[in-house]
Amino acid sequence: MKVVLFCGGYGLRMRNGAPDDIPKPMAMVGPRPLIWHVMRYYAHYGHTEFILCLGYGAHHIKNFFLTYEETTSNDFVLHGGRTELLSTDIAGWRITFVQTGIESPIGERLRRVRHHLDGDEMFLANYADVLTDAPLPEMIDRFARRDAGASMTVVPPQSSFHCVDLAEDGLVGGITAVSDMPLWENG
Repeated sequence: MKVVLFCGGYGLRMRNGAPDDIPKPMAMVGPRPLIWHVMRYYAHYGHTEFILCLGYGAHHIKNFFLTYEETTSNDFVLHGGRTELLSTDIAGWRITFVQTGIESPIGERLRRVRHHLDGDEMFLANYADVLTDAPLPEMIDRFARRDAGASMTVVPPQSSFHCVDLAEDGLVGGITAVSDMPLWENG
């Protein structure tokens, strides 16, 4: 099953000291960017065909994979000046890089890669900067048993802000933590 990853965000909330043109999926978690960790999650479950919907900072994502060095995170033997990898982490991946526009919203990015999904009964899609430990096989099975066109993971808001109820006279009528409200957000 193919995995569509949305990689075009500006990363405006992640700017603390990062170069101005680094897209969100390239924010580092240890020695690897977020996008690598997201892709490893899917690969763990056998989904190794990726379609990257590129936008802002696409050259950073392309360059990361074009210059990827397997020896950084895999054991290897160096003999006679040649490297023999004992394991690999992305060698079995198929990655399609698609320019989907700098200002394109998510729906438009998906529309622009639809020809890469022709003939597929199902596909997975996610933002390229979202890490999870959700049980993917169980989620796919649950979706496949239903007569639905799409499914998404939702979670209660994790923010610590509060909502304020104002009376008509401008006085505060109540304060409620957003986590106590009957709201769900994209997980």
